[in-house]
Amino acid sequence: MAALGALAALLASAPAGAHVGDSEPAGAARDVYFDRGEGAFASRAQAQAAQAPAAIPPRADCLPGGIPEGEMQGRVAADDVAAGRVEQGYRCNMSVVGKSGSTGGFRVHRYVDRDGHECAYYDTALLFPTNAFSLSAEPTGVAVLDMTDPSKPVRTTTLLTPAMQTPHESFNISVERGLLAAVTGNPTQYPGIVDVYDITKDCRQPELQASLPAAIFGHESGFAPDGRTFYPTSIGTGHTTAVDLTNPRLPIRIWEGRYGTHGMSVSDDGNRGYLAARDGLYIIDLSEVQARKPNPQVREISRLTWPNMTIPQFVVPVTIEGKPYLVEVDEYSSREDGEGVAANGPRVGAARIIDISDERKPFVVSEIRLQVHQPENRAKIAGDPGARSAVQGYAAHYCNVPQRHEPGIVACSMILSGLRVFDIRDPKRPKEIAYHVAPPSTVSATGAPTIDERANWAMSQPSFAPDRGEIWYSDGTSGFYALKMDPRVWPFQEARGSAGCTDTSGFSSFGAKPSGRGLRFTFARRAELPVQVDVFRVSRRRQVLREHLVARFDGRTRSFRWNGRGRRVGAGQYFVRFRMRKDGRLYDQRRVVLSRDGRGRWRVRPPHHRRASCNLLRTFKLERPVFGGRRGTPLAGSYRLATRARVTVTITRAGKIVRRFATSERQADRTIRFSLRARGLPRGDYTVRLVAQSGEDQVTDVLTTRRL
Repeated sequence: MAALGALAALLASAPAGAHVGDSEPAGAARDVYFDRGEGAFASRAQAQAAQAPAAIPPRADCLPGGIPEGEMQGRVAADDVAAGRVEQGYRCNMSVVGKSGSTGGFRVHRYVDRDGHECAYYDTALLFPTNAFSLSAEPTGVAVLDMTDPSKPVRTTTLLTPAMQTPHESFNISVERGLLAAVTGNPTQYPGIVDVYDITKDCRQPELQASLPAAIFGHESGFAPDGRTFYPTSIGTGHTTAVDLTNPRLPIRIWEGRYGTHGMSVSDDGNRGYLAARDGLYIIDLSEVQARKPNPQVREISRLTWPNMTIPQFVVPVTIEGKPYLVEVDEYSSREDGEGVAANGPRVGAARIIDISDERKPFVVSEIRLQVHQPENRAKIAGDPGARSAVQGYAAHYCNVPQRHEPGIVACSMILSGLRVFDIRDPKRPKEIAYHVAPPSTVSATGAPTIDERANWAMSQPSFAPDRGEIWYSDGTSGFYALKMDPRVWPFQEARGSAGCTDTSGFSSFGAKPSGRGLRFTFARRAELPVQVDVFRVSRRRQVLREHLVARFDGRTRSFRWNGRGRRVGAGQYFVRFRMRKDGRLYDQRRVVLSRDGRGRWRVRPPHHRRASCNLLRTFKLERPVFGGRRGTPLAGSYRLATRARVTVTITRAGKIVRRFATSERQADRTIRFSLRARGLPRGDYTVRLVAQSGEDQVTDVLTTRRL
């Protein structure tokens, strides 16, 4: 077993990065050169194009209620730790919703199965088996959390097969196929045992499909969005492998390339590979692998380096305003010449946005970094806890986005500086909007045989629940966190989507609360526009009504009370509609469903209508909050997608499935309708759950209607 101290020594001794291996990929293009001094492949034109200024994005503007960090962005100063000023960590425009465990690793994933169970998965060790020494009795391996209530994550099981015990950075997910996969790995490489689990039936209890030696070596990985190809990578040995998971019970190696790949991602169609390699960024043609041609050939399209490169860690493709980019992140710091991993080195790679409009000539358009990453500040921070650790320090490790198409934000784990969130709607001018720095802890506190300093160890790739404004990540020495963004900051008030969609959010909150025999309508505005509040009645006894307007309030700018009286007001089901208009057009609209009993008492009910957005699921609504009645009005609904996706709609009553519409591929920008006859159905509440999956993106929502 190697302790983290030995790990640091191993990485510092590597000749040009944190991972050994210096082989030149076969078939190098003639228009590039390999500069041994810089340890990189690049054409001179590419190297010049990459030289965007290492500008720092503007600092987050923290709203009241947080615990802002000190004078220098990203710093957790030694004096503040010693004085106890960091006991609660730092937070800006974020709050902790839920927490689990006391250790974390490199990846966090989210998945919602077809029955609506919501799960989180995270590996629990920066280096197996250091957490096996933990006094907390937490098992090693990959933790499975039931996130039905994000404020109370429940660990349902732990995956203990070989690759799940020591995945290093390879633990990965295919949302479209509902598969988890990993390859055995460590900071250099392990023999490549590949583990595969199915999570489609019940994400809380993954089912093992295979645990076989399907790769040569392992360290990191990529996954084709369609879930058919898993790509174990080994930066230490220069192996990148394609493993066919068409039959997840029989992983088969179908291609192997000599690329020194660290992390990688694959385009939505599976035809392009984006490799974060020790020598820079590679864009490669994977179309023959994707098409399953015999003896597939992989063609190199382009390579790119940048002046402040350390060790490229991970890259993800995104589309912003319809234009393709990559978000890339480097790990750790190095000496000024880029050689080796250095303790508090002057060169910090951090993260960047790369324009790939012409994939043959990619170039850096902006940098994503903090003040602590700048060379002029490195001496000032050298004495801070963890700053002189070669495998910790003030640097970056992973970034991720909530969705590939018009992501809006990127969240980055920046080790000692915690989780940082940046607005990337303007890719040339990213800006920080939030951060969370966990209360500092130590590796020793988790039971590992290492004497170390109290600090953050934020190394994980985060995951997102965008509809709730949540970001999930893990810290190596304090465990899993479910964080919620301040709704005044994100999701954005105005966000762009595909096909010219603009998602405007005028309300930061809204609601209707019983107040005696009346109601109190509450709202907070993000846009300085007047609010119209309408109250509609939709049932009388067992009769389903058309939308009968019973009250209207125009031009409201603050919360107010309604006495609940009116000629057309009585027992039944209602909904309240909050509206904003701008320049004569609808700007934002929200709804609240209510019921009123015979004594005039009001009760808030679950929603029947999802707010329109620019996300994968554009619209999702039920025709009414009620159905059935004397005329047998059917349960009817509709939805509309932003991109082509696989959709499952399930209707349940009291937890039992009444009807599941077959999972089917649905086209974008078409209204899809569904209905269920009321005849023969018992009275009561019915939930309609929709799960839409498109490549790496997944959206789920639940609406409710009542059978009269």
